Amino acid sequence: MLYTGKGGVGKTSVAAATALKAAKSGKKVLVMSTDPAHSLADAFDTSIGPDPKEMASGLWAQEMDHTTMIEENWSEIQNYMTTLFEWQGSNSLEAEELAMLPGMDELFGLLMVRRHYQSGEYDALIVDAAPTGETLKLLSLPDHMSWYVEKFFPIQRRAAKLVRPFAGRTKSLPPLPDDSVFAAGQKFYEAIASVEEILTNRESSSVRLVVNAEKMVIAEARRAYTYLNLYDYGVDAVVVNRLLPDSVTDPYFAQWREAQARHMSTIETSFAPIPILTARLFDREMFGLEALAALAEDVFEDAEPLEMLFRGASHDIVKNGSGYEVVFYLPLVEKGEVDLSKRGAELLVKVGGYRRNILLPDSLARLSAAGAGIEDNRLTVRLSDDGE
Repeated sequence: MLYTGKGGVGKTSVAAATALKAAKSGKKVLVMSTDPAHSLADAFDTSIGPDPKEMASGLWAQEMDHTTMIEENWSEIQNYMTTLFEWQGSNSLEAEELAMLPGMDELFGLLMVRRHYQSGEYDALIVDAAPTGETLKLLSLPDHMSWYVEKFFPIQRRAAKLVRPFAGRTKSLPPLPDDSVFAAGQKFYEAIASVEEILTNRESSSVRLVVNAEKMVIAEARRAYTYLNLYDYGVDAVVVNRLLPDSVTDPYFAQWREAQARHMSTIETSFAPIPILTARLFDREMFGLEALAALAEDVFEDAEPLEMLFRGASHDIVKNGSGYEVVFYLPLVEKGEVDLSKRGAELLVKVGGYRRNILLPDSLARLSAAGAGIEDNRLTVRLSDDGE
């Protein structure tokens, strides 16, 4: 279960509380942070390192250190990129820093999720992910990489093989990558693609959005919900954190209470039928096992924290007369936000700044896009022989 939300909403505390409650039910649970700005140790009020550390009976915690994952997945590529930047005039330290692309920390964190998942050592993995913006970019990466690796990558590899004998005779050309670099790139992509397979399996994985009852936080969560559906990641719950409890009756908070009630109505109508879980604003900071246990009781009450609370598909293909319809479940999308195009078997869907290539079955590749419509949070793309 991957927890994400706008920075400061309390996602780390909720993730830790979920893991603690699950462990108390007899499960062996690992909660791990893939956010470069780790705060999991603060939530447990104890030090946590790059290796899983036992926090309580059945509960382990880990804050990712990407050093090991670099050696296994990126060293060959990093060495080539370092050489390339040094050729361009950077000193060794600058070249090494430039060879680490932005977002690599989170990416290596997901590779560690894959390792734990494949090991089967834990009954559940709870991931405290980066804030929603960074997480969305990260989760969309396999889709963007697939086009480059499957189409452009082989051409570039053949070109490098042809040019390499001549490039070695002159210093005016940059150093070209060896076959081992391309092989490492292919291996890296395959590892990332397998992470996507794990996280998009709605029978065993889910995303939970943590929000506060505040306008800007809700707006970001609504966008995140749409994009997660676009990339096939299932959201099974929304956790509304820090609601004013009924025991607070001071008139000073009257307007705040009214605003929260109004925002709760927006949350319920925006995310239905996904379950909405709530937690009150506590009278203390939520760190340490005792506080996290209290938070977990508030969020889940008698519910099982590892239960898949909602399942749903993001797209489906159905027969309709002489043609077909590709139906996307894209909540909260307006007609003007969607762009569509089709090339052969590829259907491109773009929502805002995010895009996705859907590879249609071979039998549909010859069909033309005959139009589209949005109704009841569903985007329907019509495909037919004549385009009518």
